[in-house]
Amino acid sequence: MPRFTVHIRDEWLAVPCRDASYPIRWLGEQALKRYVKNKPDNGGIEAVEETRFVVRRCQGLGLLDVDDTIEDVLEDNDFVELAIEGDTMSPDFIPCEPGILFMDGNNLTSADLVNLGKGVYKIKLTPEAERKVVQSRELLDTIVKENKVVYGITTGFGKFARTVIPVSKLKELQENLVRSHSAGVGNPLSPERTRMLLALRINVLAKGHSGVSLETLHAMIEAFNASCLSFVPEKGTVGASGDLAPLSHLALGLMGEGKMWSPKSGWADAKYVLEAHGLKPIVLKPKEGLALINGTQMITSLGAEAVERALAIAQQADIIAALTLDLLKGTTKAFDSDIHALRPHAGQVEVALRFRSLLDSDHHPSQIAESHRFCDRVQDAYTLMLCGERENSCGLLWSCSGLVHGIANDTIKFVQNIINTEINSATDNPMVFAERGETISGGNFHGEYPAKALDFLAIAVHELASISERRIERLCNPALSELPAFLVNEGGLNSGFMIAHCTAAALVSENKVLCHPSSVDSLSTSAATEDHVSMGGWAARKALRVIEHVEQVLAIELLAACQGIEFLRPLRTTTPLEKVYELVRSVVRPWIKDRFMSPDIEAVHRLLLDKKVWSVAKPYIDKYQTEYIPESRPVSPTAFSLDPPASPRKRLRHE
Repeated sequence: MPRFTVHIRDEWLAVPCRDASYPIRWLGEQALKRYVKNKPDNGGIEAVEETRFVVRRCQGLGLLDVDDTIEDVLEDNDFVELAIEGDTMSPDFIPCEPGILFMDGNNLTSADLVNLGKGVYKIKLTPEAERKVVQSRELLDTIVKENKVVYGITTGFGKFARTVIPVSKLKELQENLVRSHSAGVGNPLSPERTRMLLALRINVLAKGHSGVSLETLHAMIEAFNASCLSFVPEKGTVGASGDLAPLSHLALGLMGEGKMWSPKSGWADAKYVLEAHGLKPIVLKPKEGLALINGTQMITSLGAEAVERALAIAQQADIIAALTLDLLKGTTKAFDSDIHALRPHAGQVEVALRFRSLLDSDHHPSQIAESHRFCDRVQDAYTLMLCGERENSCGLLWSCSGLVHGIANDTIKFVQNIINTEINSATDNPMVFAERGETISGGNFHGEYPAKALDFLAIAVHELASISERRIERLCNPALSELPAFLVNEGGLNSGFMIAHCTAAALVSENKVLCHPSSVDSLSTSAATEDHVSMGGWAARKALRVIEHVEQVLAIELLAACQGIEFLRPLRTTTPLEKVYELVRSVVRPWIKDRFMSPDIEAVHRLLLDKKVWSVAKPYIDKYQTEYIPESRPVSPTAFSLDPPASPRKRLRHE
């Protein structure tokens, strides 16, 4: 009986087919039924028969006509992807015509690495990188021929560093190293993250200080370009002598051992996956096993994803907070440029400018803000930060948003700089210096730099969720917002956003535990040879969890803010914030009465992951920066530079 493997969202589903004359539509519906069956919420799908979708082959990425018969367009055991209307195609597959990214080990960025994970690029070495790799290998071959005793090349490892290995067993030494160190546990990294890991290891080896042969490096690049990806468990590194366990699993698959995944084959024995793509397993030469597994690439590749997602959510957090502020009729005075010129931290200045570019001004006025401009009710929650005592009693949430968001932005940029430096660093041991004709042992493999940075990242980005949850409380609490309780009519019959706020609070509380720094811990390993470790692998993984929670909390706030606007109609907010509202309403309808809420949160979370909120608001922010910067005294030169004004400057109204 033919069988097909169908990818829906983040799951692979095996679908047997008794009759290959059935249409592709039948295969899609059967896969959807299996997907829905495994989800307690039906995956947000109300009726399989009414769900619209497209199907494509994983190999070649050709779209399939749903009316074609299975036997005409698919072969037994083919892999296909099903995308539900409104979803984006999975990034787990290489685009039809990826570009070429030339690697030299010196110029890769975190953004490049994320795009490599998504399959945007294939890899090719620069001629200069190839020259350096060849020179480095020639030195190692000379060391072996001359029977010199050099750590990791002609000796054992760690506690066995004093054990000299005969030349006849140097190949076995490297193979044993990879096999024995492939001791990780847990779920495998996703294809996207495994591609990032492999790409980063290639970039580091391209620097020409690891002693790997050009033949082996080219084999790794061919595997990457074919998306042949080893089974790499996510747990098992202490981040000291490199990420030994995960990088060993990465190398093991390239040797044709263990498991591998590709869009063409799915999970299978590594040697068969390589054969299916016309590739041969790597045969390790002296020192090559050590060169493949000794480094901080697991920490750094996950850290690159973390910092890019953190940057995206920090930008969008400003937009969401601005929408909530206008809805709750908060003050814009706290974002006056002259205030921030007196405390000119770069992130604080940048965030305040974003708020000014989005909130009520001569350029794009807000009817909501105008409706309470001359309010004199000092205890009315609608008068946040604008009327008398309310400014003092409730103002910290707004007056300090720029500062809280600002330090998050500054921290992200600090961490991004460390990650980008680590991306282009040689981090294995010993290092090969062909120009000096020697190898030198050092400690570049220690993961303390990215570990500390990612712990710092988690702490800083968490605050975006912490303050967002407080804004959600104000939206849902009628005593603070004068909106209907929990943002729904017929309260009591309907509960509205009551538990959505609880979810936000739960995520914030969970983050408080996850923000405990893993890099303050150390356990001696390898018989006290590695007597101080970074625990950077956990720092990277938990940073990603914290950031995901932050994204979800802000998704809930954005949903709540858009729901709150429904109760203020026909008043309108500013033009850029109305565009954000329209974006949300394109995927989530207003909350008239209680309904299944998780799909709404997931849909808005997807908007944030795809940076669509930022894309909608960015043109207005950019225009303000170039045309409507208020006249004020110069700020610190450390503040983020802005483009010169394209027209005479206009003063933003702060009243």
